[in-house]
Amino acid sequence: MGPEYFFMNGMWIFPFVGIGVMLVMMFFVFNRGNFKNMYSDEKSDSPLDILKKRYAKGEITKEEFEEIKKDL
Repeated sequence: MGPEYFFMNGMWIFPFVGIGVMLVMMFFVFNRGNFKNMYSDEKSDSPLDILKKRYAKGEITKEEFEEIKKDL
């Protein structure tokens, strides 16, 4: 039993390694923007939090803020 024996018996693993690498690559390509959400323990912002951020950024006026806040 020479080196050929181990080489020939180990050949079966290469297709599985190749398929595994392709699956990992596809996972990374299709989940590009979702890593933060996928691995984060943070919960998504509530509607009131979003409203407060919009007001802080100056996207809405105080009157609009109060009106929307009533609706929520």
